[in-house]
Amino acid sequence: MLKNKIIFSFFATLALGWMTIVYAAPTGDPVSLLQYIANNMIDGLRANKATLKTKPGIVYNLAYKYVVPYANLNEMSKRVLPPRIWNGASDSQRREFEKLFTTTVIRTYASALTNYQDQTIKFFPVRGGGQTVEVHSQIISSQSEPINVTYRLVHTGNGWRLYDMSVEGVSMLGSFRAQFADILSQGDMNTLLSRLSGHNSR
Repeated sequence: MLKNKIIFSFFATLALGWMTIVYAAPTGDPVSLLQYIANNMIDGLRANKATLKTKPGIVYNLAYKYVVPYANLNEMSKRVLPPRIWNGASDSQRREFEKLFTTTVIRTYASALTNYQDQTIKFFPVRGGGQTVEVHSQIISSQSEPINVTYRLVHTGNGWRLYDMSVEGVSMLGSFRAQFADILSQGDMNTLLSRLSGHNSR
């Protein structure tokens, strides 16, 4: 999971942004939605900065409140598995995988956010059109060169939803997909569910 920790240290960019307070999620515009998530997350991080490392539950709660509702978890779960595995899984297996995968993502994400050091993010205009778009951004820090991050969103009946992101060209889903493929090469869907459950319980 080391590679995921590195990637998700930048997935934390969802939590970095300007301090303008937004009270309702603007799901009709991808950039505004990402900024909404950033604004709310950074407020919570700054308010609890002194205890982030000792109380990771604070970050879990922030992520579940401000990130999870605007992520397309079903699409993420479907895309991160080989089609033959997803299509061959039962409904209960799919639900269990989505639940475990979400927990895995949030735990890794939260671990990265405990190291928050007042970085900021700059969003650029949307690229693409139709049902899927990309939003490019840069993490700005006084301690390092700008880091390029790209978010991928899909339009649903409830507005835009995040389903993947890349850091310097490395896809979050691609990283997880490779790790899950290794596990699946040693077993089946139940093997993967067992491994994820064990990992999340630690």
